[in-house]
Amino acid sequence: MSEAKIIENLKEAIIELDEVKVVEAAKNLIDQGIDPLVAIEKGLSAGMTAIGDKFNIGECFLPELIRAGNTFNAGIKVLEPEIAKSGAKQSQTGVFVLGTVTGDVHKIGKEILAMLLKTRGFVVHDLGEDVSLSTFVSKAEELNADIIGMSALLTTTMPAQKEVIEFLKEKGIRDNFRVMIGGGPVNQKWADEIGADGYAETAEEAVRLAMKLMDTK
Repeated sequence: MSEAKIIENLKEAIIELDEVKVVEAAKNLIDQGIDPLVAIEKGLSAGMTAIGDKFNIGECFLPELIRAGNTFNAGIKVLEPEIAKSGAKQSQTGVFVLGTVTGDVHKIGKEILAMLLKTRGFVVHDLGEDVSLSTFVSKAEELNADIIGMSALLTTTMPAQKEVIEFLKEKGIRDNFRVMIGGGPVNQKWADEIGADGYAETAEEAVRLAMKLMDTK
């Protein structure tokens, strides 16, 4: 089987949400000695981009987006050891630390954003829900993140977004990260008030904003 066909199989497996197919294609790729980074960029990531585009125009929905992410991860799991052996490093748009702030356990919007960010090449570290101030900051430092994203779905938890930014300032590391906020009650006025670098109303807008913020780093 040609290199082009194997890479196309990886892309198709993502679009078809087929974990078995993606694992078989990834193993075939290794057997053929094909560069795994090329496979990720032109196969797996291309498939995720296609799924992201379908989501944006309403041709697929959250369950498919999540399954595509799981399929992508299954392929990556097979390829990662080969990448490690070669000492190569996967190209990426940026590192994004994401979570719902302390006291808040909503997650659907955050999970949609995480999936869409992955379709655009971000390495996403989803910290989950009810994430403490110290966890946001320590993980961002540990992972050398480019962007910290905080979701708040309750008016009572919105102040936690401000507290994280204030803590970054206290530690003298505010300029090390771009900070994005979102959530039902959140708006641009609040973002301006607390000194966030950006606010987005929808997951699609958040991805565009993240790409724009990366250009400023």
